[in-house]
Formats: sequence, C-alpha cells, structure tokens
Amino acid sequence: MDSREAEFDNWMAMLHERYDECVATLGRELMAVEATFLNQEADGSWWMYHFQLLGEASPGLIPDNPLDQAHLEYGMKTKHRGWEELQPRFFLCPPAVRAAVEEAAAPRD
Repeated sequence: MDSREAEFDNWMAMLHERYDECVATLGRELMAVEATFLNQEADGSWWMYHFQLLGEASPGLIPDNPLDQAHLEYGMKTKHRGWEELQPRFFLCPPAVRAAVEEAAAPRD
C-alpha cells in the first residue's frame, strides 16, 4: 500500500468517525448526496471515485471549520495531480427520490 492509499484509508476513517458532523455540513453546501468508492484495477492500480449531487447554487466545500479543513487536506494529500471532475449527463431515480434530492439541494431561505 502506498502513502496515498494509506491516506485514503485514514480519510475515510475520519469521515466515518465524524459522520454526524459531516451530515450537519450538507445543508449549507446544498449537498444532497455524497458517496466515495474505491476500485482496484486488474493491474493493481487503485482509483477513488467520488459521487456527489449538489444544487446549482452550491458553494461546494466550505473549509471554515476543523472538519471541512481536514476533509480538504486529506483530499489534497490523496488525489493525484490533474484529477478530473466528471460532468453529469443523466440522473435516473423514482420521482419520490428525485423530489427528495432536489429538496435537499435547494437553497434555504
């Protein structure tokens, strides 16, 4: 395991340990869903995939508190230079789930 894989494991452990704090940040970020996946390719290389659904007006991660500062730092240590953000093109789910996601990502008055 290289240092980035170890940092990834530490990052995910920190997020799991502070799960309730993570959930508490979602509203102000207009984040409806976040999930992180790890995949090992046949050649032994590892890839991290991060999936998020956020509102159009989302400011993204706001590192003005210890949790989000740590989250940002782990990301900087773990992600490869030149990492890419994929552009969503299709979202399929039942209407009730779509409504819940849209409500979660809507700006708060």
